[in-house]
Parts: sequence; C-alpha cells; structure tokens
Amino acid sequence: MDVACRLLLAAVFVTAAWTKVSGKAGWAAFVGSLRQLDQVPGPLLRPAAFAVVATEIVVAVLLLVPVRVAGWIGFALAGCLLLSFTLVIGRALSRGNRAPCRCFGASSTPLGPIHIVRNLILVCVAVLGLAGASAPGAFEVPYALLAGVAGLVAGILITAFEDLVALFKPTAR
Repeated sequence: MDVACRLLLAAVFVTAAWTKVSGKAGWAAFVGSLRQLDQVPGPLLRPAAFAVVATEIVVAVLLLVPVRVAGWIGFALAGCLLLSFTLVIGRALSRGNRAPCRCFGASSTPLGPIHIVRNLILVCVAVLGLAGASAPGAFEVPYALLAGVAGLVAGILITAFEDLVALFKPTAR
C-alpha cells in the first residue's frame, strides 16, 4: 500500500508542479488564479506561488525516495498541503468565488465541490500512505511493482479528475 500511495501522490504533485513551471504561460495562469481567488495579498502573490510549487516538488521528491523517514515526512507534508488547498477552495466557494482551478494547468472548470472531494480523497491517500509507511513488513518486489503501477495509474486519473467528472455529468437539455 505504501508504494501505491507514494506513486499516486508523487504523480499528482509532479504533474501539478510541472504544469505551473513548464512555461511562462503556465506560471502566469497559476499566479493569475491565485489573484482571482482573492485570498493572498497582491505583494505576496509571487512568493506564495513559488512556495506552493516548491512544496509540491519537495513532496514529490520525498515520496520518491525509498526511505521510510522520507515517506513519513512526504505523506505528512502532502496531507498538510492538500488540507490547506481544501480550506482555500472552501473559503473561496463560501464567498461565491468560482475562479477556475489551475491545479493541473490551464482549466476553464470553475471551482466547485468536486475540487474539495478530490483533495479529500488525496488527503485519505496521504493518511493511508503514512499508515502503510509506518507498518512493519517485508518488501516483496512483485507486489510492490503491481502496487506502484496501480498507484501511478490512479495518480494520472486523479490529475484528470475534473475532465472525468465532466465526461459523466448529465448535459442540460
């Protein structure tokens, strides 16, 4: 379970960080989305954006390091970061702010309860990973590989969560 949770969250955080820093347009869109959320004072927008991306990268690296202590720290930091994101989204929604989420690059999907659900699912993965990283047990390569592939696929699906939900959402007639 530890391996699946590590790779799921690592895939999510690598994708999130990459889409924000892979080009000027991605970075500008992310900083703009923070501005639209209206929860960070203007002079702190860029430092806050940098802190978010730096933390996402640190989380991914910690989760990819195959050392138990790195896993504990990575899972705990991931859970805290995801809870922070959830609180920011909840606060924005309570104020009627539905700015598009730029979690995984350019998106026109306005903030909504689905973003809170996605983040809470990821918090649960972080908690499960922390529990799995704390549990003693033998490391068996075939099971770890299978769990790793499952985690990686789940991580990729989570990054496309908004699109998958929109795909199954009933259309207005």
